[in-house]
Amino acid sequence: MTATEHPGTGSSIGPADAIDATEDTGLRHVAALSTELRDVVEVEQRQVRLERVVLVGVWTSGTAAEAESSLAELAALAETAGALVLDGVIQRRDKPDPATYIGSGKARELRDLVVTAGADTVVCDGELSPSQLVRLEEVVKVKVVDRTALILDIFAQRAASKEGKAQVALAQMQYMLPRLRGWGASLSRQMGGGGSGGGGMATRGPGETKIETDRRRLRDKMAKMRREIEDMKTGRDLKRQERRRNQVPSVALVGYTNAGKSSLLNRLTGADVHVQNALFATLDPTVRRTQTTGGRVHTLADTVGFVRHLPHQLVDAFRSTLEEVAEADLILHVVDGSHPDPESQIEAVREVVGDVGGAGVPEVVVVNKADKTPPETLARLQDAEPGAIAVSARTGAGIEELLARVERELPRPDTEVEVLIPYAEGHLVARVHAHGEVLAESHEETGTRLKAHVDAPLAAELADYTA
Repeated sequence: MTATEHPGTGSSIGPADAIDATEDTGLRHVAALSTELRDVVEVEQRQVRLERVVLVGVWTSGTAAEAESSLAELAALAETAGALVLDGVIQRRDKPDPATYIGSGKARELRDLVVTAGADTVVCDGELSPSQLVRLEEVVKVKVVDRTALILDIFAQRAASKEGKAQVALAQMQYMLPRLRGWGASLSRQMGGGGSGGGGMATRGPGETKIETDRRRLRDKMAKMRREIEDMKTGRDLKRQERRRNQVPSVALVGYTNAGKSSLLNRLTGADVHVQNALFATLDPTVRRTQTTGGRVHTLADTVGFVRHLPHQLVDAFRSTLEEVAEADLILHVVDGSHPDPESQIEAVREVVGDVGGAGVPEVVVVNKADKTPPETLARLQDAEPGAIAVSARTGAGIEELLARVERELPRPDTEVEVLIPYAEGHLVARVHAHGEVLAESHEETGTRLKAHVDAPLAAELADYTA
């Protein structure tokens, strides 16, 4: 990104600049940001339409290019949510200001920018505390939204299934609970009374403020939502137990949002999963039954895309869905090789995978969009991630190599059998092919002779046909 200049100050920022202790700490504009947005629900699920926004980030470490990349991703998130981004600025600080995120002086500069641009909302590139939100709003005089609220809103717009909507609603309520604040005098009134002149029979006592009532009601709703999610989880657990009973290995697709997981699922399985060039196009998990080139049956699960600083509320709420990752036999970590900074995306995904208990699952890094990846980037990724496979879900390049790798990495049945199965029991031959590893096969006068590795339950069923 080329250096840009802050109108009226003359300060500029270049993409290769690193932090310097003597560097100016003023607000610096980031060029080429354009996008539109809808806020998450507030008290009593109140929705506020956000249309014209200014982005602001705090640059605490790394290079200017990295800071600008983070703000550019925030702009893409805002566009996904439906907002028009008017401007974006970054301030260099050792750490965010505990009161107003960017400091009181810079907050006043931000207010001038908001007025000049005609914005009605400020979106901050980080998760702000309740007090930071309130104090920054007091200075800039418009609505302030943080990165977490923005991502939650996108999830709320994209959730399609009943469970997905419930998970997002729970995450929103978890975020809202500490941020409930007064909306005028009506929220500061007391429900109780006290003293000799108090409110009459059955109303005396300490009472409960309206905001306390809101918090209590919100906690009640959260408890109810958790029960509903747990009930919906039962059906998925039953299906997973059935797969385990039948010894069907499972493979999970994980990756940064918009890395191409759904496209890869379609290419590997022939499925028709919705594909869209947008952030968080897939929220509801899709599990497809497929087989390797050698005929081994397994499942392939597409999961929600991750993002840097994925709100912990979402990770908690989607934990039941993300169990597909933690309980998989193999993870295919899909990386967008054409992205300017794929390494940081890999790190962000692994952090979330670790949070949901999937750190110990075998992983294959799949560099997708290889047809659009610069050769030097591909070489760098394959050097940093030994065993990484370059593919293109769009063209099909590298898919055969990936399928062969999946077949090698799937857990192998541990019981070797040599059996002669009568032709009338052909279904057993099919099961050996589907759930075992056939080493040799021949057709004789009385039946099919097989030498194979199978799991213990299937070996017991085949015991009567031991050759």
